[in-house]
Amino acid sequence: MKINLLILGIIQAALLTVVPFPALAYPPAVGILGPSRNCLTCHVNNGSWKDDANLIIDILDKSDGKSLKQADGTFLIKAKRYEARTVLTVIGIAKGEPAPYRNAWLYIDPERIQDASALSKFAPGWAVNLPMSCRVAGDTVEAYPSAKVTVLPMTIRPGEDAKDAELEFQVMLTSGESVKGKAKEGLIGSYFERKVRLKVDN
Repeated sequence: MKINLLILGIIQAALLTVVPFPALAYPPAVGILGPSRNCLTCHVNNGSWKDDANLIIDILDKSDGKSLKQADGTFLIKAKRYEARTVLTVIGIAKGEPAPYRNAWLYIDPERIQDASALSKFAPGWAVNLPMSCRVAGDTVEAYPSAKVTVLPMTIRPGEDAKDAELEFQVMLTSGESVKGKAKEGLIGSYFERKVRLKVDN
């Protein structure tokens, strides 16, 4: 009996060693650990937050607090080659209920999502310290007083090989909690996309 249990244990250990298991990660796994195109691969877009005047999706220059939003709705981030530029990602709603409890976002080069050889899916040649995050709402920023937002800095630096590029800025406002192993259950979320242009300012 003891021998049979020992053999069974050896077999189980061997299977755990040689049988690959799918990588699971949250947040977010878009293009990082798998070929997920956007947040909606795993989550539902069932929230009440709309793409209207109450929605806040902004990128501010950290040095002066000014928005980098352009007339066409895209964002433009300029940085001199080899020099760091820090911006603030601001996400949330101006007022009202229900307010999002947690916001998630990702800056990603859409052409690199399927590139299994690269862990970083930011624009090639650009160093970045925080291209993605998931943060509980409750931050403050002077540009949006009394708003219910998340705010985090992101620093980028164009290197020798950096070129002008376009990123996809994926955003989810959420409340509730996903059921473990069933990401489409429990969480309430609204998904949005914006375009961000990176420019090497020589």
